[in-house]
Amino acid sequence: MNNNATHATVTIDITLDRHNTKEVLRAILHAILFHRLYGTIKPQTFEVLDVTMPGVSDPGIERLVEEKVEAFWKGMENGANKRGQITVTLSGKHQKKSWIGITYEEEVPWEQWIVNAEIRQPKSDQERQVFNQNLAATLTKSLRTMLTHTSSEQGRASVPPITNPDVSPFPLKIVVRVGDVEVG
Repeated sequence: MNNNATHATVTIDITLDRHNTKEVLRAILHAILFHRLYGTIKPQTFEVLDVTMPGVSDPGIERLVEEKVEAFWKGMENGANKRGQITVTLSGKHQKKSWIGITYEEEVPWEQWIVNAEIRQPKSDQERQVFNQNLAATLTKSLRTMLTHTSSEQGRASVPPITNPDVSPFPLKIVVRVGDVEVG
């Protein structure tokens, strides 16, 4: 966890294989959003390698997550690069005055989640078994990181006042990068 002057940054590093990339990324993004959306949400769960991950049952959120996971997958498929990053940025809206006195709203990030993903391919059944055990352990660790951060003093203090009942009362942005190129 990194804390720069403006917002907390939580990083999750994960190694995936082609068979479970979409399923794992979908579950991780849903789990992050489950812990950071403050409106009335309907929960759902994702079972990935015997790890139960929380999720959000909301058509708009599901569509957003699906679009970003597909963008990541297509970026990986189209290039030689097997590393990518999905960044979830949560912002608050703040009133700001321009130098000529006009007031406008500015989005200021209060928290960022960075999922660094690398795709590798196990070469044998035994390698796959070890790979899947390591991935399940990484998912469990990621969930623990989410819980620890969001329930910590710092994690709770970083949340701005909630001013509306929307599922996502804060501007939410998800950016996908493969190599050094933004995709999707």
